[in-house]
Amino acid sequence: MSDAKNGGAAILPGDLARAVIDPHAYAGWDGLLDTFDHIREAMPVARVQPDTPGLFDPFWLVTRYDDVMRISKDNAAFLNNPRPVVFSFNEAIRFSRAATGSNMLVDSLVVFDAPIHPKYRKLTQEWFMPRNLARLEGELRTLAAATVDRMLEQGPEVDFVREVSGPYPLRVVMQILGVPPEDEPRMQMLTQQLFGGQDKDLSGSGMDQMTPEQVVQIVAGAVRTFEDYFAQIAEDRRRNPTEDVASVIANALVDGQPLPPRDMAGYYIIVATAGHDTTSASTAGAMQALARDPAQWARVKADRSLLPGIVEEAIRWTSPVQHFMRTAAADCELGGQRIAKGDWLMLNYVAANHDPAQFPDPRRFDAARSPNRHLAFGAGAHQCLGLHLARLEMRFLFEALLDRVARVEPAGEARRASSTFVGGLKTLPLRITPA
Repeated sequence: MSDAKNGGAAILPGDLARAVIDPHAYAGWDGLLDTFDHIREAMPVARVQPDTPGLFDPFWLVTRYDDVMRISKDNAAFLNNPRPVVFSFNEAIRFSRAATGSNMLVDSLVVFDAPIHPKYRKLTQEWFMPRNLARLEGELRTLAAATVDRMLEQGPEVDFVREVSGPYPLRVVMQILGVPPEDEPRMQMLTQQLFGGQDKDLSGSGMDQMTPEQVVQIVAGAVRTFEDYFAQIAEDRRRNPTEDVASVIANALVDGQPLPPRDMAGYYIIVATAGHDTTSASTAGAMQALARDPAQWARVKADRSLLPGIVEEAIRWTSPVQHFMRTAAADCELGGQRIAKGDWLMLNYVAANHDPAQFPDPRRFDAARSPNRHLAFGAGAHQCLGLHLARLEMRFLFEALLDRVARVEPAGEARRASSTFVGGLKTLPLRITPA
């Protein structure tokens, strides 16, 4: 529908608008996809306004693949700053400004625009390239095999998230950051408070019943704990540098100067959290799909050339990073809507990666899908820095699974996290038959 008072803009009806920002809607995956299919067809660029004045700033919801790709690749026209880069309620933004002087509790690569962003990204970009990651292959294969062996010892029924897709990428990222194994549970808890605070099972703190301001206070506490922890890591790596990415960050210079403490902390936090939670979600999603489709599991087991397709399709199908926000740098037109300078936009990757105009039969998990130019890693200057590491981790884990598992099937109800930002399965009960 349109509203003449808003320049004829397509205004999303209240029930649909609430679903877009409701973390519990993201836990009901099929219903969420139904919602986005309807919105994409009726108003692919739609204005979302609060029912309660002042609850949040209005924004444009962008659901079509082509529109999300256009925005993602044009970082001059669509800025990460000055508004928050993740959907936030106004109470939370005000708290963040008072606590940190910034709209975001964490200032990291995803927040910055040029000229700062390319300088910061360049610091670790080479480290995350395939030619450098090749030296980790032996270690990753060993870790993947050990993870699968432990899963089989638990069998025949396991929670794949708890036993495999959660701990495996966590260990990988903690190793490259110099975090000892005994601190991994702490890092996992802090990550869940940062990304899963809207889910009562993940936050463990009743955050699902709190006001937005109360939630952000809990998240701020997790951020401070992260900052204190990685300050010690950085100090150690300055005294005793190694070849890990923690040493690169600790000793980095930009324009001849070390990173400011807040920016350095943000660098560590984004690698530590996004580096494992998203890979965990994609891995679990792939296993859920394969458990539901024994024929596809058998095909991939017999033809390992399909394995890269499994990895890529899992990342598209799950879209662990569910949205980012951008701000228009100038007046423009998008999807038939007039976007004003300063307007806030939500790039919804769940909707874009299930756009049938780009992905035929998008809800079907297809290891042979080609082309599969999904947006789960973003695009343009802000494309995910760790995409090569994520693909490598997943490939080695599935090689180990296919070697050691004859058959996999559902053993109960899989449940998704309630989260608008980073989401995925929080439980995945499976019945495993060893090879």
